[in-house]
Amino acid sequence: MDAATVEREALALTAAERALLADRLLQTLDWEDPDRMEAWGREADRRLEAFERGEMEAFDGPTAASEIRRAIA
Repeated sequence: MDAATVEREALALTAAERALLADRLLQTLDWEDPDRMEAWGREADRRLEAFERGEMEAFDGPTAASEIRRAIA
């Protein structure tokens, strides 16, 4: 089965099924680089602190994804 077929079939799934599939696929990637994980932890802390100080806005997932798609289109 080629990637285009897999993509077409995946997009036919419900939103919940796609979310579970996406999570499972992400788990298969090599994210275990300790330096990268530490850097992301620091960045997450920095962003949370900025949000708590009122310096950063928060958006729900669908809104954030829509904004990202619009920005890269």
